[in-house]
Amino acid sequence: MSDGVNRFLGDTPLRTLVKLLILSVAAGFLMSVFGLYPEDILYGVRNFLLDLWHTGFAALGRVGDYLMLGAVIVIPVFILIRVLSYRR
Repeated sequence: MSDGVNRFLGDTPLRTLVKLLILSVAAGFLMSVFGLYPEDILYGVRNFLLDLWHTGFAALGRVGDYLMLGAVIVIPVFILIRVLSYRR
């Protein structure tokens, strides 16, 4: 069973714990230096998702407009190419 745990963790549990502690201290130090706090990150993600939700439907409308504009050119060219290559 210990082989399965070691394979899952990538090393022994104690060495993995030490590595995670060192990385956690380093990440915490860097976040403190840059003034980032966990609640700021969570609120940022929340606000991003809310803004995406509120403006997402408007963006989909613009994508539909772009799709129609492109299809006016792409579909006839595709049909023309297929017809011309069909004769060969």
